[in-house]
Amino acid sequence: MESLLFLCARRIVAHRPLPALPGDVYPVLFQAAFLDGRPLVLRDLVTAWPFPVLNFQRLVGRRELLRDHPCKLCVQAVILAVVAQLRRELEEPGPHSRWVFWGEFWDGHDLHSSNSSNQKAGEVLWFYSRFFSSLRVLDMTGLPHSASGRAANGMSVWSGTVALAKACVEVSKHQREFQRRGSKRHKGRSGAATASAAPQPPGVDVHADLFVNGTSYGILRDALQTAAAGPLRLKCREFQAEELSASGIVSLLESMDPSCLRRVDLRFNNLGLTGLSVILPHLSRFPELRSLKLQYSNVDVRRPTPESAIGIRCLAGQLGMLPSLRELNLGSSRLSGNLRQILCDLQAPLESLELAFCSLVPADLAFLSQSFHAPALKRLDLSGHDFSQGLLEPLRLLLEETSASLLHLDLMECRMADSHLDALLPTLRRCSRLRFLGLYGNSLSTAALKDLLQKTLELPDLHLVVYPLPADCYEPEPPSEFGWNFEESVDGEKLAAATAEFSRILEDSGRNDFVWTYNPYGHGALDYFSL
Repeated sequence: MESLLFLCARRIVAHRPLPALPGDVYPVLFQAAFLDGRPLVLRDLVTAWPFPVLNFQRLVGRRELLRDHPCKLCVQAVILAVVAQLRRELEEPGPHSRWVFWGEFWDGHDLHSSNSSNQKAGEVLWFYSRFFSSLRVLDMTGLPHSASGRAANGMSVWSGTVALAKACVEVSKHQREFQRRGSKRHKGRSGAATASAAPQPPGVDVHADLFVNGTSYGILRDALQTAAAGPLRLKCREFQAEELSASGIVSLLESMDPSCLRRVDLRFNNLGLTGLSVILPHLSRFPELRSLKLQYSNVDVRRPTPESAIGIRCLAGQLGMLPSLRELNLGSSRLSGNLRQILCDLQAPLESLELAFCSLVPADLAFLSQSFHAPALKRLDLSGHDFSQGLLEPLRLLLEETSASLLHLDLMECRMADSHLDALLPTLRRCSRLRFLGLYGNSLSTAALKDLLQKTLELPDLHLVVYPLPADCYEPEPPSEFGWNFEESVDGEKLAAATAEFSRILEDSGRNDFVWTYNPYGHGALDYFSL
């Protein structure tokens, strides 16, 4: 239920211009204007923002609220307001002008002399705040993005990065033009330019998650290189690059502030071991880097060669140079028998390890269960491996070692049948802190799934299970003239009956917080930083 304060804020932001208001109501006004999609009101609020920090997520709230409301024009309005603020600050002769303004006003006015003086002071304060904002940090991290890269009715993560980059370039260009005009005005008698006596404005730091591909690479590179000493400074918290060359990625990393970066995601870049050996040495300058995602990097070391052995040693050594690393994603890398060599130099145990479709062999899981990573793991993804054969027992032993810490377990498309799940269930039930279990894409019957549901309901923290459609609800299509048709259709009546059984078990359990679904999408899977 919305609070009375929020309802009042919605009434206020429905009309422009805004009345004079105390600074402590600005946050709720911002929230109302953003959720109601009022970009012009947001621009007015940011122009007069009375606090040094504006944090999107803290103001607007949960990510699902951000996803459900149009934010493209709202985000653009905030960026444009900050740009306008910085342009005004650059054009002011110096910080002393503000004190001159106030001195002229307060001469002859006594704050305590009358109510009219206080009213006049409030009016002037509002007028003043419309031209001078206290904003020094704009935190836009955590803006929503889906797998498709676009929030509902909103700005894609790619266009959001471009908008920020263009703003940085524009403000830096305006600063250079202003400095050139200033130097001409301050030329000495000898003709040589002298520095302006007025100090530069402090500017605004923009904390953001940056997403770049080949299309946006140029503008982001320019923004990072020109904004380092400019009035609008990009501070990257999470960096995702797709379809870029190793040299392009290095160029961007070299231009980033080393103090803020916590995640690097280099998916879909076809880097191979050679490209990774070029990039990873540049990550050691980021002391807060905790997450590294290298899925779909075209790494294949299933057939050992002298070159691949050298590449693996190089990769291991470079990962060992990242002391804060706690999350590693090597998804779709073909690592058969090489997991020990790749992880051997890490300085601290991993808390999140994603190895989906990595062609692991029993020796890899045996190493992992005996390593110092196992008792620290909170998130483990082993999707895409065949646990119907020799991997099942190594998996069971690994889960035994991780049972005290594991929160998130993905075992999707692992060719598990009822007997394999039955062998794992006792160990799964010992994972007492488990919050998410993914079993989508396995061949499990309705009976096996009922047993799974009944037994996992005992886990108090488990809130989301993604299960496969029951195998006995499928009907194979008849053979086509081109051979057997592997597309399978679902018997609607059987599925409805199975779903009804699951619903009855859930209802009888009283676990209203438990989500049991065969839809693998749209649940906001637990991110490492939210664990």
